[in-house]
Amino acid sequence: MTPAGRTRVLLVDDQALLRMGFTMVLDAEDDLEVVGEAGDGLAAIDQVRALRPDVVLMDVRMPRMNGIEATRAIAAEHPATKVLVLTTFDLDEYAFAALRAGASGFLLKDARPAELVAAIRTVASGDAVVAPRVTRRMLELFARHLPEAGQAEPGALDPRLAALTPRELEVLRTVAEGMSNAEVAEQLFCSEATVKTHVGRILAKLGVRDRVQAVVLAYETGLVGGGR
Repeated sequence: MTPAGRTRVLLVDDQALLRMGFTMVLDAEDDLEVVGEAGDGLAAIDQVRALRPDVVLMDVRMPRMNGIEATRAIAAEHPATKVLVLTTFDLDEYAFAALRAGASGFLLKDARPAELVAAIRTVASGDAVVAPRVTRRMLELFARHLPEAGQAEPGALDPRLAALTPRELEVLRTVAEGMSNAEVAEQLFCSEATVKTHVGRILAKLGVRDRVQAVVLAYETGLVGGGR
């Protein structure tokens, strides 16, 4: 965020009219500011380097470079910049691939303005848009396409999860099922503050940037959705 507390947003979409519409919605908010636009993935990478936005709204299907490759490059080069993927279809496998590439969540292009604004604020705050209906459904649908999922022997723990304590595995499993911190706290009979502490330790131990990446890893390892 800027010193004044405004979240700086970069819009990336090959449709100029759509970018205009998003700009009108976001600039109407006191705490959001559209600082630039790009019409393809290569331009998006250049704009992120020049402008260092807090959040990138990223289309998936664009000329020259698609949103998946652009997201991968941005996540690797600018970890402080969060990517929120925009997709036309709620069952878009490409959008799921963008999550694996480092996006912090995704949203349908026909989302209501309030949903768009809330998603940007959530991502900018350091959390991830992982709980909404669409994200959870996509994770469930495409988990079976992950080559790593469900490959371990029954009952075996994937080595990537070995550093987690039994309680942390339990928290990760509930988070991967689409629960918010409040819902996890209720499920596991603990406080929200305790859940936040566990989530922070999980992210650090797994070496992932946010909750979405932890959820993707939970599916990849078969902790959830892999027939365990």
